[in-house]
Amino acid sequence: MAADIDLTASATALRAALLARRVSATELLEATFARIDALNPRLNPIVAQDREAARAMARISDERIGNGSARPLEGLPITIKDAFDVAGLPSSGGLPAYRERVPAEDSAAVARLRAAGAVIIGKTNVPVFSGDFQSYNPAHGVTNNPWDETRSPGGSSGGAAVAVATGMSAFELGSDLGSSIRWPAHACGVFGLKTSWGLVSTWGAIPPPPERRTPRNVDLMVAGPITRAAEDLDLILPIIAGPRDFALAPASLPEPRTRTAKGLRVALWADDPFAPVDREVADAVREAARRLAEAGASVDETARPSVSFADAFEVYALLNHAVVAYGLPPKVRARIQAQASRYSPNDLSHQALQARGARMTPGLYQQLAHRRLAQKRQWARFFERYDVVLCPPAPVAAIPHDHGPDIHGRRLIVNGEPCPYLDFLLWAAPATGADLPALCAPIMRSRDGLPLGVQIIAPFGEDRTAIAVGAMLEEAGSRFVPPPVSSF
Repeated sequence: MAADIDLTASATALRAALLARRVSATELLEATFARIDALNPRLNPIVAQDREAARAMARISDERIGNGSARPLEGLPITIKDAFDVAGLPSSGGLPAYRERVPAEDSAAVARLRAAGAVIIGKTNVPVFSGDFQSYNPAHGVTNNPWDETRSPGGSSGGAAVAVATGMSAFELGSDLGSSIRWPAHACGVFGLKTSWGLVSTWGAIPPPPERRTPRNVDLMVAGPITRAAEDLDLILPIIAGPRDFALAPASLPEPRTRTAKGLRVALWADDPFAPVDREVADAVREAARRLAEAGASVDETARPSVSFADAFEVYALLNHAVVAYGLPPKVRARIQAQASRYSPNDLSHQALQARGARMTPGLYQQLAHRRLAQKRQWARFFERYDVVLCPPAPVAAIPHDHGPDIHGRRLIVNGEPCPYLDFLLWAAPATGADLPALCAPIMRSRDGLPLGVQIIAPFGEDRTAIAVGAMLEEAGSRFVPPPVSSF
């Protein structure tokens, strides 16, 4: 029976098969192990496993399904991004110094997944400190893209996106500060939801370093699901949403504004002079808008929030670099901070913003907080007239591996022209800086056969509206397609 399991089916479909007892949790787990054994040596998304613990969890799931006490995610085998603590599993955050670190307690979102019956297999690869747009580190090596092994799956949730795309995991838990869910989802052709800030507790995630954790969620950073179908996002989000303390009131998840494209008000933002986008990526965004329009949505190609892109990016980038710098070794942080005096306060180059962000002062933080509040109000007014914005998840499709030691020396090729590597941050800025939910959904493939997605930005707290639009695109033909490598 296990040989007949489609491991690239949606988690919702796998759950239905488990509850109908067409397959047991143990059989599903063993089939997943076989997939991992076949593909992990080539792709390297999974960097730690505890198979005996997973088998014990699957046996419990089979008992609960058998006696009618199944929990919401009962028996679904999953992996967890190595940015999150998982009790009993090595949790390195990509840092060699933490390679043997085994926490005794789950991070908040992992605890919720475990309590809902998910079977945790292991951990997926990240860059060092989740601080790069490719997934490689000295502790666990390089993760390859399943659509083209010479390319990166993106980062920092790159291992997570590969595990989901290839059926090594029913779904994943990712984190997003600089498009770390959205960019790998785009690069691997899966769904990735950057949740509204504060909706899901990020306690127990790296960054910050384990020894510098705070009860409050880190500014800008969120946790969210990576899946093969929009319906899976609706299955998982209510489980992980909410504070660290289970006893407190659950998070509010308003119904989507609409479940059909008819009457949906879409703002199309396919490219921007401030943030160059490769034509194929912009074409995928336009194709998403075309499919929604064909299904009855109204699409406005000129609508923009009254926030200037440059202003949104500066505020976001300074806070992003401050968060990353907070966890760096003191000597490295001091070296970056020392560069700040070389740059004008009006300099929006990545080097200038990195140095100024690393040297964050209480005064600058307060100034940025006021600017962010103004931007959030402008977005709220914009969403009185529009339901979602469609825009690029990243400037390019999956990139060739590039591990040059100077991150500022790396280049992206956008329409044949070299652009700064940190331009990956540009299209992260509008949603992340304003704490908005944003879903990356797969749309089509490039001339080279690489996945191309769209970023769907929705109003604050209305994550399920973004999910609903992802489901509309699925209905219109934009679905997850398993990469060829996942057939073995």
